[in-house]
Amino acid sequence: MHESNTILVVDDDQSIAELLRDFLENENFHVLTACDTAEAWALFEQSAIDGIVLDIMMPGQSGFELCRRIRKESEVPILFLSARSDDVDKIRGLTLGGDDYIVKTASPGEIVARVKAVLRRTASSRQPERKILDYGRIKMNLSTREVVVEGKNVVLTPREYELLQLFFEHPRHVFTYEQLLAKFWDGVGDKHTIRVHLSRLREKIESDPNHPLYLINVWGVGYRFEGGQNEDASHS
Repeated sequence: MHESNTILVVDDDQSIAELLRDFLENENFHVLTACDTAEAWALFEQSAIDGIVLDIMMPGQSGFELCRRIRKESEVPILFLSARSDDVDKIRGLTLGGDDYIVKTASPGEIVARVKAVLRRTASSRQPERKILDYGRIKMNLSTREVVVEGKNVVLTPREYELLQLFFEHPRHVFTYEQLLAKFWDGVGDKHTIRVHLSRLREKIESDPNHPLYLINVWGVGYRFEGGQNEDASHS
């Protein structure tokens, strides 16, 4: 990983923050640390941040609140770090725009690997040439990473953008839950992880998210992209 990549580690446990800093710096990242969300927000505004490792439970404002605030300004990859492994926190974190959710029992090496994976996916999806994928009311510009729905720009998180690009480039191809987990989450996660992201994506691109015309669920298998052509069909 190029040394210009800057990672912001936010955790009120100084020992964890310093441990992650050491491991990340060993992989040639530039690392900034913050012990609370106020300090983290100040660093975020002052610095060019390429990725954030964000603790959830901290004194004062939670990591969830900081994520919500950042998502109003930026698509920077956010990896939640939590002592809790229950699905409620995980689903909430992903719904708010998190790109990954890591339990603190994970080794520092695994956390670094997942940071690198998220940044690698984000970088690989950027195309140097101008290329526009056009499905009528929805357009993607792969050069500028812009998504336009009915003439209006829609802000997607890096993970949402990568998912939509995959579907756009492979219309009517059914991607299984296992394939999506392997490609975007390194095989870590479950169907709920995918459903949360696809539900949030539908809310941004579908006229009626409850009756999608683009991102279609193939019951028990996965999802496919229809291109909005099957307007009379009913899907869940």
